[in-house]
Amino acid sequence: MRTRLALAVTAGVVALACGGAHSSTPAGPSVPPVPTYSVTATVFYDENGNGQLDADESVRVPGVDVVIGTGTGKSAPGTGVAQVTGIREGAFQVNLRTESLPTYFQPLTLPSVTVPGTAEVRIPLTLQIGRNQTNVYFGYGDSITLGDGSSDRQGYAIKLQNLLGPYFARAEVTKFGRSGTNSAEGEQRAQHWIGQARASYVLILYGTNDWQDQTCQNQGPDACFTVDMLRQMVEITKDLDSLPVLGTLLPVNPAKAPSGRNLWIDQTNAKIKAMALQEQVLLADLNAEFKGNAAGLPALYSDDIHPNDAGYQVLAQGWFNAITRARSAAASSRRFGFGLR
Repeated sequence: MRTRLALAVTAGVVALACGGAHSSTPAGPSVPPVPTYSVTATVFYDENGNGQLDADESVRVPGVDVVIGTGTGKSAPGTGVAQVTGIREGAFQVNLRTESLPTYFQPLTLPSVTVPGTAEVRIPLTLQIGRNQTNVYFGYGDSITLGDGSSDRQGYAIKLQNLLGPYFARAEVTKFGRSGTNSAEGEQRAQHWIGQARASYVLILYGTNDWQDQTCQNQGPDACFTVDMLRQMVEITKDLDSLPVLGTLLPVNPAKAPSGRNLWIDQTNAKIKAMALQEQVLLADLNAEFKGNAAGLPALYSDDIHPNDAGYQVLAQGWFNAITRARSAAASSRRFGFGLR
């Protein structure tokens, strides 16, 4: 009996030593990885709409998602260059995720590529601005647009230009502001000043002084003329083939202004936002930019309503954020091609 058990144990040890039931089948040949390639894509503003990157077209469009086959890349600030990687071999139509385009930009006919083979491709975008000046941003408003309260009397203009210039590679910011004017007076002069500016974009900031009107102050925004006047300014801007950017009213300095004034501003801004959606134009929520600043509102003002230099920097950043905002984060408009997908 012991002999049989010993033989059985010995046989098991031999089986294990030889692999026995645990032997494995030798692995087959490994599958080589599928090769992928990269293409350099430059996303540019095609100012004359001819589909070509001309020598005098220096503006590049950042933040755009470029898709080529299985590869993707995002265009960079200043250069507009996207390194599209992970592309498998084949012939492809270049595509854009149009929700990533800055609002108001539209793609032209997109090129095709062969991979491998195509090393670099240029992608044209356009703006519907008629015969207006390219890359000019015109501020239109009251004393805040004029720059009251800033040390250089330029307000947000140079600050905004210093943000837009490096981002797009070129930008010029001009402005017209008149102290003490309300939105009704602004509407009366809009045709002249906006028409004279012939700008690509018009940055409309009007209504702060409307609170001084007794009807507006005593009966509230429903009885006030602010939104109607702003709507007219937006329509004038469109008719002149410029691109409207409508700003919400800044809060006033809570340390120096009546508390009821900011309540009136908040109620008015709710109506301005609703109107911007109706008109399907780009909204810059400047009020939210001020309220969200870590320094607190009093630190942003030179008096009760006018920003100081720090406040004008926040204002410039608010305009910049709106102008460069991706289409997916903004209201869409058929007129200006926002709805393309």
